[in-house]
Amino acid sequence: MSDAPDAPDATARPRHLALAILLIVGGALGILASFALTLDDLALLANPHASLSCTITASLQCGKNIGSWQGHVFGFPNPLLGLLTFPAPVIFGTALLGRVRFPNWFWLAFNAGHWFAIVFIGWLSTESIFAIGTLCPWCALVYAVVIPMWLAVTLHNMAKGRYGAALVRLGELLSGWIPLITLGLYLVIALEAQLHLGLLQELFSRA
Repeated sequence: MSDAPDAPDATARPRHLALAILLIVGGALGILASFALTLDDLALLANPHASLSCTITASLQCGKNIGSWQGHVFGFPNPLLGLLTFPAPVIFGTALLGRVRFPNWFWLAFNAGHWFAIVFIGWLSTESIFAIGTLCPWCALVYAVVIPMWLAVTLHNMAKGRYGAALVRLGELLSGWIPLITLGLYLVIALEAQLHLGLLQELFSRA
């Protein structure tokens, strides 16, 4: 009998399958939203009075967001930042499907990008609803993909002990609640938009 280790099973389930799929789909949708916003930004540069496809009502539109200073926080249109960064989760997720192993520091660096993203969209959503007075549909898609990706990567790192042994149990516990936590955060943004902007009233008045 040979003591040699078993050969790897080529048909074995890829590591972190659910996380990999979430990152690939979320990153792809983020690229789509960023690309659409970039096209709208270019359309407004060519014609400030252009009719944008994302304009649904006075409060549900992208034009005001694109033209605001909040839409150019770093001196260039925010969607360009999305075009530069959203390919990262697609590449990372694809690598996970290929069973690539990443060192802990890489997981933490990847997670740092998600922490920046969640703080940034939290600020942007607040500014959009309470200062600009709109909910941008394409921006909302960005919020919708960043939230679960941030939760999934952060809780995965916690469960694997990358944030210290004290948070392992918490990460394991909350990992099973990602869909519910995500839904709760969606509802917070939707409730803020409804209470401050009256989106439902606007939509029903157009019907």
